[in-house]
Amino acid sequence: MARLEQQNGVSVAAMLPNPAHTYDTGFRKIIITLTVIISAMLELIDTTIVNVALTQISGNLGASIDDAAWVITSYAIANVIVIPLSGFLGNLLGRRNYYIGSILLFTFASLLCGMAPNIWALVVFRFLQGLGGGALLPTSQAILYETYRPEERGKATGIFSMGLVLGPTIGPLLGGFLVDYFAWEWCFFVNIPVGLLAAWSAFTFLREPKVEHSVSKIDWAGIGLLAIGIGSLQFILERGEAKDWFETPYIIWFTIIAAISLLAFVWWELHTNEPAVDLRVLARSKNLAIGAVLTFIVGYGLYGSLFIFPVFVQRLLGFTALLTGLVLFPSTIVTGIISLPLGIALQRGISPKKVMAVGMVSFTVFCWELGQQTMQSGSENFFWILLLRGFGLGFIFIPVTMLAVAGLHGKDIGQATGLNNMVRQLGGSFGIALTNTYIARRVAAHRVELLSHLSPYDPAVVTRLDAVQQLATMKAGLAPNEAEIAGIKALEGTVTAQSHHLAYMDAFMLIAILFALALPLLLLIRINKGEKVDLSSTH
Repeated sequence: MARLEQQNGVSVAAMLPNPAHTYDTGFRKIIITLTVIISAMLELIDTTIVNVALTQISGNLGASIDDAAWVITSYAIANVIVIPLSGFLGNLLGRRNYYIGSILLFTFASLLCGMAPNIWALVVFRFLQGLGGGALLPTSQAILYETYRPEERGKATGIFSMGLVLGPTIGPLLGGFLVDYFAWEWCFFVNIPVGLLAAWSAFTFLREPKVEHSVSKIDWAGIGLLAIGIGSLQFILERGEAKDWFETPYIIWFTIIAAISLLAFVWWELHTNEPAVDLRVLARSKNLAIGAVLTFIVGYGLYGSLFIFPVFVQRLLGFTALLTGLVLFPSTIVTGIISLPLGIALQRGISPKKVMAVGMVSFTVFCWELGQQTMQSGSENFFWILLLRGFGLGFIFIPVTMLAVAGLHGKDIGQATGLNNMVRQLGGSFGIALTNTYIARRVAAHRVELLSHLSPYDPAVVTRLDAVQQLATMKAGLAPNEAEIAGIKALEGTVTAQSHHLAYMDAFMLIAILFALALPLLLLIRINKGEKVDLSSTH
């Protein structure tokens, strides 16, 4: 088809009347809903399912833990590259074809991951899996919005939000179960039957949307700059802490590459006629710009807290991976229960600003309360606190999604959902990387502080050492000099554990403070009364 003529900056196709959109109903609507939710959850589960299997992977494939960490890094890099391009690629290839192809790529790559003969083959296959999986989140969201009528889109947002919270939470639980009772390969093989079923369902029930936006020119420069810039940034965030940040030369080089590439990307996308990612939508919607900041903070808090909690309870409190997942699961159920009615209520006119304020305050209190836990805390101490987390996330995810697209129309919706998902992913990466660094610094600071209070002339210290030495002599039969060494080691272990405990508590409270400081941003959002969000064409 010949390239469309441009008239006054508007294509001829844009001026032609669009064919009426047909909404799915009945059984087809139910099946499509289940398909897109399961597909989105597959992608989100795989962002965390492998985390608990790194030790087994490194041992089985003869790799170091540092090399095995690339299994997580490669997936995250591929994800963050393809997410903002999903709208463009859907328009180029046809949304239905692109969606089915992405599911099949994700599924086939999962098979290859489980059969990987060495660690670097696994890293490559995980990158391919990330390219397929990254498309599932924004495209699933777009398909869901097109399936539901405008008056039902709050319900659709509520349903989709359940998957957003369920995925990252189920990942460690499912991964821990598969590693404990089967083998690490099953973290990938479990995707195969679900992925094939989702691909068949999409092929059978999905229709290509009648409202299309043709792509007459591929923005290769924009795609390349985005891939290099975002990929480099994600690499820095994933590997920076392990490599002591800017003390490592190649981290400095990747930082320079990321900065130059992203600046060039922004300039190019603002000056080309057919950008792969239309950044002008941020200028057209103040709400989207503010929503992007809030989404970044939400991603930071969600993934940052989800990173700290398992480490805290497993390393210091002795929880197993399975118990950790079970402790987290009730909060996810709470989110699932409130998401649907909350989405309906928002569609009927409840202020999303007020709803999100409740959610952010709840999440702030949740993080602050986690920051007050002790080394004697048990699973029962976390029950109500984590339920508050589930409540807060439900009240955050749905309104922030609706705020991002409020006042936008047609193709802008697709760009907004792609940008929003990318920002949340980057927020999560920043949350994990910066939280990890903050904890390392606070551990060192608390260690120095605790050691300053220890003195061989302190009666409490002397009493503690004597007790440990006597126990070592009586029960282990150690000589006096060996018992003295054992006492010093025990004291060292106590200091180390306390230093980590205090650092984890500091990290929880830092996230709480970040959320509290972000609350005034809600005052900047403006939604016209009676304004309807047009989601009729979300790509």
